Amino acid sequence: MNYKTKIFRNINSQSIELINKWKSEGKRVVFTNGCFDILHSGHIKYLSEAAALGDKFVIGLNSDSSVSRLKGNDRPVKSEECRADILAFMAVIDMVVIFDEDTPEALIKKIIPDVLVKGGDWKINEIVGADIVISNGGEVKSLSFLEGFSSTRIIDKMKK
Repeated sequence: MNYKTKIFRNINSQSIELINKWKSEGKRVVFTNGCFDILHSGHIKYLSEAAALGDKFVIGLNSDSSVSRLKGNDRPVKSEECRADILAFMAVIDMVVIFDEDTPEALIKKIIPDVLVKGGDWKINEIVGADIVISNGGEVKSLSFLEGFSSTRIIDKMKK
């Protein structure tokens, strides 16, 4: 499969159909979201651990406008197209959905993943969509956090 076919701009009937197909085949769908502006070792460890929790791995990727609202006008460093390409090229990732909202709640409501995952710096009760996933019989996990890695920290260091 061409990695570009793994990228969707917003959730649509084609992406929902694919997710539903996976579920009908008994595949366990894992979901996480983020900006993934400067991919680093912390992200790689996190994405690898998250992917291992299921059979299919879906990433909700904040759009450029969403990243700017969340992180400031000087972000993102890389465009949403570039960030989506990098993520989609990774073998452990089966789908990347770019979304414009500040949170992935609407996306989670449509996907209803079996497992919702965030990094260890998030407490379960702080994870957007946790209630949706749990009420539909799914799991919510907060994975370990690799200290010393942060896109913001890397960007700040580059500025110096």
